[in-house]
Amino acid sequence: MGTSKSYKWELLALLSFAFFFHQADRALFSVVLIPIQKELGLSDGQMGEIGSWMFATLAVMVPLAGFLGDRLSRKWIITCSLLFWSCATSITGMATGLLGLILFRSVATGGGESFYAPSAYALLASHHKTTRSVALSVHQAALYIGLMCSGYLAGMVEAAWGWRTVFYLFGGAGILLGLVFIFRLKDAPADERAGAASSPGRADARPSPLSAPNAQRAGPSGKGPSVWDSVRVLVKTPSALLATAGFCAVVFVNNAYVFWAPTFVLEKFKDSPTPMTLTQAAGGAMLYHHLAAFAAIMAGGFVTDWAVSRYPRFRLLLQGGALLLGAPMIYWIGVADGITATWVAMAGYGIFRGLFEVNTHASLFDVVPAKFRSTAVGLMTMTAFFLGTVPPKMIGRFCDLHGKVAGIQQGFTVLACAYVLGAAAIFCSMLFTFNRDRVVE
Repeated sequence: MGTSKSYKWELLALLSFAFFFHQADRALFSVVLIPIQKELGLSDGQMGEIGSWMFATLAVMVPLAGFLGDRLSRKWIITCSLLFWSCATSITGMATGLLGLILFRSVATGGGESFYAPSAYALLASHHKTTRSVALSVHQAALYIGLMCSGYLAGMVEAAWGWRTVFYLFGGAGILLGLVFIFRLKDAPADERAGAASSPGRADARPSPLSAPNAQRAGPSGKGPSVWDSVRVLVKTPSALLATAGFCAVVFVNNAYVFWAPTFVLEKFKDSPTPMTLTQAAGGAMLYHHLAAFAAIMAGGFVTDWAVSRYPRFRLLLQGGALLLGAPMIYWIGVADGITATWVAMAGYGIFRGLFEVNTHASLFDVVPAKFRSTAVGLMTMTAFFLGTVPPKMIGRFCDLHGKVAGIQQGFTVLACAYVLGAAAIFCSMLFTFNRDRVVE
């Protein structure tokens, strides 16, 4: 299928809109957590279970999404994913208890969302070569905009019409966008599809984990690499494994933050002289953090594309430094005394999160050949979200034992330690494995 030179920017716009709803939808539950909890009579531990079930579903399904993304039409995987999770979001508004929330919110919505990222990132990388960091940064910025807007929009809708209407409206908007995708989304350029049977060489001409004849081996009917080859190219590439470890640290923290931060702010400052409403607490927790992350990722995308052409390991230097400097910001969120200090800590965490996420997938794609990238994203996301099932439940248990504020404070201390471990993994890649594993396009 032929595409114009300008289509790559239309594709970026379309996928950015989809990612907006993808992330806004994921944050809705945390914004209306307290009204749901009160109406349905659920404990903090049970609310944490809902988040953990969602992340577990994502972890289980995303490898399948990655495998299919390297074999089937990415256009239709993305489109069907958007329509399915949007329908599931709408149905979540009909839930009447814990089981309904787990089935509709965690399993159905999470399952639908899991099919988006592997194909979307791989499709963007296919259309954007020299502008890859910029494209992935803009796409990632849509995540932040979705999370920023969801806090205020969901809070206002809940205040006016109740929490169920929040799910109806966001789900309906996603369905409308899915209908647009049917007519406007296109698959990878023809030249990449024609060359899918061969892998690019490594920077140092060292045989890759899929060197000939394995590099030429395809799946059924020659339409794609075998499942075994797809897995092997990731697990036999040390830099890809270390990139996955860094991403695991980011997801571990992000999952906990999005799920518990609005509740933490509301509960911590409820006895202040001017207590906040749910809209103010949820909106602020999402706005200041993600606005800072948005600024960081937009600036970082242009800087990275310029710097990587001169120093290929710059991505890793930026990512490792961002995790190391972000750790004290995360700890500060938990111990900050006043609301202003809390907002500043959340913004600081956002800056360093954004600087890491400029290159989350670009770093992986630097060491994984094009025909395996959807699978690589799926496996990386699976690993991260399996670990990401822990923090929502962990903090929920802390809350049951010590109260909401003290429990979430303890959780942020654990989250800060995760960032330090992630930084160590990224620096190991930069110093020891990247030059050997790098793919030249």
